Amino acid sequence: MNLRQLEILRAIVRYNTTVATGRALGLSQPAISNALKAMEEQVGFALFQRVNNRIYPTAETKILLADAESIFEIHKRLETRIRDLRDNRAGQLRVVATPPLGYGVIAKSIHVMQIRRPRVRTFFDVKRYEEIMESIETHQAELGFIMGFAEQPGIRSEVMYEGEMICVMQATHPLTELDVITPRDLRRHCFIALEGGTKLGSALRQSFEQAEEEFHFSVEVRYGLTACVLADAGVGVAVVDPLTASSAGRFSLVHRPFRPQISVSASVVWAENRSLTRLAHTFLNEVRTVIATQDP
Repeated sequence: MNLRQLEILRAIVRYNTTVATGRALGLSQPAISNALKAMEEQVGFALFQRVNNRIYPTAETKILLADAESIFEIHKRLETRIRDLRDNRAGQLRVVATPPLGYGVIAKSIHVMQIRRPRVRTFFDVKRYEEIMESIETHQAELGFIMGFAEQPGIRSEVMYEGEMICVMQATHPLTELDVITPRDLRRHCFIALEGGTKLGSALRQSFEQAEEEFHFSVEVRYGLTACVLADAGVGVAVVDPLTASSAGRFSLVHRPFRPQISVSASVVWAENRSLTRLAHTFLNEVRTVIATQDP
């Protein structure tokens, strides 16, 4: 017996007549009678007893339906899962990001996603640029979020943010009196530099060369968020990307434009040979919304 036949059988037991069953299932009375006849021929024994135009299940039918209840439960869960997947209310999402994005924009986006779609399971990790690329290429993650993406074969991308690096410091720092900060202005102050081996760290050093200033620093860190932590502690001033500065909003930091201008961009990347799921597209919309509200 197939699932449809079991549904008809259960409905007949519930409504006691073929007329009422047909009305409930949207079928004609003859269709229900024919279905019942076919089921009895299949199983080889009577499924109902007929008394005064009503039908009552036999003991065998009750046994069959008791065993079939687990099938109906599985079917119900499957229908619910299909609706959830259709409406993006359930599923799995694997995301990786570099620290400037992972500790701010992406963390906020995951939070929004969980509020709106609590049955979605998100697998998230913060990694270095090279590790992000590897995760996408090997399909360990569906979406990767990075700063300063360089085109490469097999990877598709979309620029999600463009801005300029800024100088952050305590509100009481002397440099807050300036409207714009330059490498020359940093000469007499403790400077928290980004590591030279990073994309943003290299860009920062090039800006000093462009300004014909020697690159001096008091502390060197790998990540912009670490620089913000130190700046908030009064260690010095730092030049970071706006998204990192925004994610560091829990600190009492002020910011000023930095010149020469250092352009930064944030991109999402995914494997070219892998179509994004509907859930991934939904998450990207959440990220776009969060980015639009960022204000360092």
